[in-house]
Amino acid sequence: MPINIVVCAKQVVDPETPASAFRIDPETKSVVPAAGIPPVVNGFDENAVEAALQLKEADGANITVVSVGNGFVMDVMKKPLSMGADELILVDDPLTAELDAFATAQALAEAIKKVGDFDLVLCGRQASDWDNSMVPLGVAELLGLPCVTMAQKIETQDGGIVVQRALTDGYEVIQAPLPALVTVSNELGEPRYPTLRGIMMAGRKRPTVWTASDIGLDESALAPRLTLEDLYVPVSDKQCEFIEGEDEADAGRQLALKLREAHLV
Repeated sequence: MPINIVVCAKQVVDPETPASAFRIDPETKSVVPAAGIPPVVNGFDENAVEAALQLKEADGANITVVSVGNGFVMDVMKKPLSMGADELILVDDPLTAELDAFATAQALAEAIKKVGDFDLVLCGRQASDWDNSMVPLGVAELLGLPCVTMAQKIETQDGGIVVQRALTDGYEVIQAPLPALVTVSNELGEPRYPTLRGIMMAGRKRPTVWTASDIGLDESALAPRLTLEDLYVPVSDKQCEFIEGEDEADAGRQLALKLREAHLV
């Protein structure tokens, strides 16, 4: 029987942005979008979409992608639809523009509750902007779901799921009942490219847009639990010195002396 899958996806700054174009606003403690470089869907979330599509191909599934934020670039957020997802829901509100991990998890959890009938929630293992890996765990806790992290393969079996969970030296196999939440790692494999037909179909689909009040949240509920003290680009001061000698052996001795003076050997 087809299952209902919710995939959580995040719009992030393109991680391939050149360092020369990366700027921090010290007043707002936020990243300034680089001119001419559009945001992207978080890469690990694309892995989660790919996992959902593989389940859909194997056993049938309805895939709903949910995202929380503000100022979405529609051509970017429609990528999961062009890959093969069925529906896109955006919680787009000024109140959800800059959320900490807990508030993001709370907003996603309430949005998923509003979606209603779901069997499996898939998330990327982490987001490429903050790399915290906390939001999926918070969503699982708020929804009261069993959580399996770092999945490299997911299969449905006997009303539940079987997950291969990636480890540093191999993998382990975990079974969980449904509903459940699983975070997907890049070990699953490269997400598929959208086809021309998929892009055209996605272009005709309109996402469902909710505000914070539509999911029952107000400013007080989304107030940050964490305080960001500072955000800055670290300064790197490097020096380079070429060691010369009469021959290679002498250059080696000179290098050894320099390293000893610097207490590196």
